[in-house]
Amino acid sequence: MADTQRPSDDRDLDTDGNDGEKRPWRLKSDPDETEDATSKSGSGSLLREVAIIVGCVLLLTWLLQTFIGRQYVIPSESMESTLIGCDGCTNDRIVIDKLVYRFGDPEPGDVVVFKGPSESWNGAWVSPRSTNPVMHKMQDALSWFGFAPPDENNLVKRVIATGGQTIECRNDEGVGVKVDGKPLREPYINMELQRETLAAFGPASGVSDKLPPCLGPDFGPIKVPEGNVWVMGDNRLNSQDSRYHVDDQYQGTVPVSDIRGKVRTIIYPFSRIGGVGSINPQQ
Repeated sequence: MADTQRPSDDRDLDTDGNDGEKRPWRLKSDPDETEDATSKSGSGSLLREVAIIVGCVLLLTWLLQTFIGRQYVIPSESMESTLIGCDGCTNDRIVIDKLVYRFGDPEPGDVVVFKGPSESWNGAWVSPRSTNPVMHKMQDALSWFGFAPPDENNLVKRVIATGGQTIECRNDEGVGVKVDGKPLREPYINMELQRETLAAFGPASGVSDKLPPCLGPDFGPIKVPEGNVWVMGDNRLNSQDSRYHVDDQYQGTVPVSDIRGKVRTIIYPFSRIGGVGSINPQQ
């Protein structure tokens, strides 16, 4: 009698002795392919999300730094007591408003950050950039997002006169700085600080032991060109401002195009957080 049982064919069996076709069931010992695929997909998704978030943050930071506002550190004592900056102390961190001068011009009394407009202002300035070309490029890129300072000489002063106005000061007149023949009212000048500065400088200040009405040497009359401003520090006896650059091509004035923004707020140190007001000295 013929053998009717189908002989075994090894080609139809998998390594477990089962039919080579895909089983409709799984054993506990089988690898969890779905879990592995989900894990890999989850890792990739997380990386994409992190990259998108970082990209959005950098884009937002760049937009804010370029068009809205920027943080600066006060580098010197020239604006004391309004803004504090000195060697060995906690210098004020300020935020400027970049939008305001897109829709209007600086006005007398505004405290502004500007780029040194001529070699007269920039002669002693040293670039904060590395001499290493690669590091230099990296610092340039970081400055786009506010993580490094701009590669330019930024200063902060107060606008005293604007385009078309004439400014001057004569100590023998005894009335202080005048704009268009009218003496200014300048309550932001700390006179006690001026007396202390005069005492500290002594003969090196170039003035007598008595506070001069101009709080410095005579200057002017100078007519401010249209599109420019005349700036001075609140700490008059310790400020290398427009008075000391009258021999440059702008007669000491600053082009409005070189102004980076109006100082709005002190954000650090915390004990000095607050707004920086504009006091028009011509009123």
